Amino acid sequence: MTPEEIENAVAAGMPRAVEDLKRLVAIPSVAFPGHPAEPVLAAAEAVEELLRSAGLPHVRRIPVEGSFPAVYGEAPAPPGAPTVLLYAHYDVQPAGDPRLWRTPPFEPTLIDGRLYGRGAADDKSGVISHVAALRAFQGRFPVGIKVLIEGQEEYAGERLEAFIEANPELARADAIIVADTGNPKVGDPAVTTSLRGLAAFTIEVRTLKEAMHSGQFGGPTPDALAALIRMLASLHDDNGDIRVPGLPRGTFLGTGPSEEEFRKTAGVLDGVRLVGSGSLADRLWSSYAITVTGIDAPSVANAVNAVQPVARARVTVRVPPAGDPKTAVEDVIDHLRRVTPWGAKVAIDDVVLGSGFLAIPGGTARGALNRAMERAYGRPPRDIGAGGSIPLVAMLARLFPVAEILLFGAEDDGASIHAPNERVDLEELRRTILTEALFLAEYAGAAVPGR
Repeated sequence: MTPEEIENAVAAGMPRAVEDLKRLVAIPSVAFPGHPAEPVLAAAEAVEELLRSAGLPHVRRIPVEGSFPAVYGEAPAPPGAPTVLLYAHYDVQPAGDPRLWRTPPFEPTLIDGRLYGRGAADDKSGVISHVAALRAFQGRFPVGIKVLIEGQEEYAGERLEAFIEANPELARADAIIVADTGNPKVGDPAVTTSLRGLAAFTIEVRTLKEAMHSGQFGGPTPDALAALIRMLASLHDDNGDIRVPGLPRGTFLGTGPSEEEFRKTAGVLDGVRLVGSGSLADRLWSSYAITVTGIDAPSVANAVNAVQPVARARVTVRVPPAGDPKTAVEDVIDHLRRVTPWGAKVAIDDVVLGSGFLAIPGGTARGALNRAMERAYGRPPRDIGAGGSIPLVAMLARLFPVAEILLFGAEDDGASIHAPNERVDLEELRRTILTEALFLAEYAGAAVPGR
């Protein structure tokens, strides 16, 4: 197919793609403990049907131990053509407090060219991008196709990693498209070339056998919550830079957002300063970041006048691509133990680790993607990093070191993924679909399989 024919096919298929996305978003496929399994399985069934509708001759659901099924499809490569693996996930984050949503989270709502609903961007837009790009070829694909749609990425993606480790041939390809990222803003084409890794743990601080009356015992009695607050506050200096030894600031070679753009996207209140040193790109994509993502302590609504015997916190460390998550989490835990006040007892559990990723520059697939994206967007893409983590990507890079891994998608920094009022811009979705379809055709003519 010519580029013009691909453009026409993608445009003609957009109404169907949007309706398919609406149907997917309406399924509350939250694969977290405590949520019903039936909607997640219904989403897997829907994805299986979508892949069949894309013209793939072989589609099936694959059981993944301890997780929800992955949906897998494939089509053999034409003689002499390379093979491309397409990845996305059909599970979504919990909706959270429904009062914070302007529209119901699982009732997809179209407003001013944007579709609102949980998973509309992350990552059901990725599923539809693959499906709609494949449909443009009407079953006559220019390259070999493998499609892997995960069912529990948001909660337990390491289970799919273990499955692929044991079954590497399912994912072996010359190029891999991961449709679980996006552009800094709508219409600003970008390829994500680095991902920070992840290290997380839960810390518990104990000082007393049980809570004690703050009037009768307050003063000399060690408060576990106060101890934990002091320990967590020691992780950063007054400027917001990390104080933990062994976690240096890194440098990102590409271009990051302006402070004005970032403040607007992040929703930073007027008069509140950004924290840390170095460029925004350095801080977001190439440096360590430590965040306290949860604290177990009495709520204000349920507060009583008592000295607390125990307090817990969940601490997340984002690790630059070259960093080692295990070493990073050990450095943070060692620091917290060193600054523990009053001889309080500290326990650590629920440690989670995930490696980062740094793309190899250049390459045949990247060149094909650059040309496809320039045609779809009207200008060439730039390299960006992502502060988030996709541990599967690091594992694929380790398993298939000669495969080119390309990260792009229909999300943008204003899409509110993992937050209330998540949405995807439908024009951005169209450009993403077009980019992928053009890439498949371009790559077919440029690549040599088995390189």
